[in-house]
Amino acid sequence: MGPGRLPVLLLLPVQAAMMAGIGLMITGPLAHLWPVAAEGGVNRGLAAHRGGPATPFSEWLSLLAGTQSIIALTLLAVAAMLAFSRGRWLRQALFLGGAVAAQSAVFLLVTMVVERSRPHVPHLDAAPPTSSFPSGHVGASVALFGGLAVLVALQPHGARRWLRHALVTALLIVPVAVAFSRVYRGMHYPSDVVGGLLNGTCTLLVLAYALLLPARHRPPADPAPGPIPAERLPAARTPRAADGTPRRAVVVRHPHGCGPELADRVRDVLRRHGYADQEWAPTSAEDAAGGLPGRIAEEDTALVVVCGGDGTVRACADVLAGTGIPLAVVPCGTGNLLARNLRLPSDPAAALEAALSGETARIDVGRVTGDGPAAARFTVMAGAGFDAAMVADASERAKERLGWAAYVLSAVRHLGDPRMRLSIRLDGGPVRERRARMVVIGNVGTLQGGLPLLPDARPDSGRLEVVLLDPRGARGWLAAAGHLTARMLPGRQEAGPGGGYGRVAGGALEYFSAVRVDIRFARPQPRELDGDVIGPGTRLSAEVEPGALRIWLPPRAPHEPGRTAAAAGRTAHTVGG
Repeated sequence: MGPGRLPVLLLLPVQAAMMAGIGLMITGPLAHLWPVAAEGGVNRGLAAHRGGPATPFSEWLSLLAGTQSIIALTLLAVAAMLAFSRGRWLRQALFLGGAVAAQSAVFLLVTMVVERSRPHVPHLDAAPPTSSFPSGHVGASVALFGGLAVLVALQPHGARRWLRHALVTALLIVPVAVAFSRVYRGMHYPSDVVGGLLNGTCTLLVLAYALLLPARHRPPADPAPGPIPAERLPAARTPRAADGTPRRAVVVRHPHGCGPELADRVRDVLRRHGYADQEWAPTSAEDAAGGLPGRIAEEDTALVVVCGGDGTVRACADVLAGTGIPLAVVPCGTGNLLARNLRLPSDPAAALEAALSGETARIDVGRVTGDGPAAARFTVMAGAGFDAAMVADASERAKERLGWAAYVLSAVRHLGDPRMRLSIRLDGGPVRERRARMVVIGNVGTLQGGLPLLPDARPDSGRLEVVLLDPRGARGWLAAAGHLTARMLPGRQEAGPGGGYGRVAGGALEYFSAVRVDIRFARPQPRELDGDVIGPGTRLSAEVEPGALRIWLPPRAPHEPGRTAAAAGRTAHTVGG
């Protein structure tokens, strides 16, 4: 599986959270409401009418979906696919084995959160120590037999189409029969087996999208990154300076994010847009801006190109803010949140091509002060608490291999961190005392996957948006996640908390808006700027610098009424290119 498909598997933790949320609802507020309250009657009715061939048949089905049987059948199927295809079905084998393993992992995670006892009827099988919700037997049978049905259905059409349809139908009947047998034998409530069916089905969808659809049924992807044919490229608008000399560009390059191949593509794009005079500056651990202050002071610099992630962009923006020298972003880091919020293409060279084909605009930056490091600027977000601990705990090796998924793994380790005691003051107003697990001050507000952490944030609003995250227990985390993901639905993106101040999601989230934000912590807390750790401290103050950074952005779409810095509804101050 290529690295481009790896982020799809991050839907599995979302799936686990969704299943846990359903389980907590069933064992909590829905437990005494119909139809959950009536489930016991179904189990008692079936227990009262046991007998005949149904009992041994249900026993056979339970054995077929048991852990040992599922593992043995999965290994046998995977070995057979690899042997008979001589390795050509490796992707299909990974899909089947991965589906069985993934649903099992989700099942175990959910049972750690949800505690539901077995039905109060005689049990025909030994009751395992795990929660009754969801049914592990049913989830495993969906992953195995449903996965085999998917593989059969995706085979090329042949003369015996009826046989393939019959086989797919027979395979899909097995999980349904297992679900009935588990209720019949008194091992699960009906909602438990429905949860198992949902868990297995979601796992198949995720694994099929990651491993099967890209190769067979997904629409053809864009051509592999590479030089764009000259006849398809727009002509550069100003290839030379007024005196006829080529314009000068300084390119700040993160060595790990921007490899030799990408560097060659960036050089070609710059030449096509008239920047034949290029000075390349590699970054280092000691100098994230690649000596940019000295390089722009020596000669007349028409453009600074940043090839890296948000940390490299932040370091360069700190130097360029207020100078009027335009910046162009080549997103090739871990998060690339500024590029995402500015709607730049995800392909690095394509992002540069699109930006230089557009126009420049001015966006805000935030300026942070506090105890410890010297004052610095940020373009995306500044944070403290859970957010900063997550960033600090994500190793460079993990980020290189997993991308922003490394932050997800790091976040899991800090879910139980203690809450912070803090005070917050907005624009010199009254001091508010709060407790929170995380505080984020944002110039932009959208995270990976389009998650709107700060829905009111705009990079040219002249204000900073603030959110305090303070979930209480598993339900608090689910409430916060539900509130944020709901804003991703059509028609909800523009709906901010309103008024620049408010609590939402049962108090798990609280929003503020200000030009200046002053925060004090009762104890030193980890802090970060645009994904760079700045060390623990007890103070974090941020003030907006309106329109301080000039940046290249892609041309607006024909239907857009006016130029916006984030293509999100606020007019930016366009300047000459």
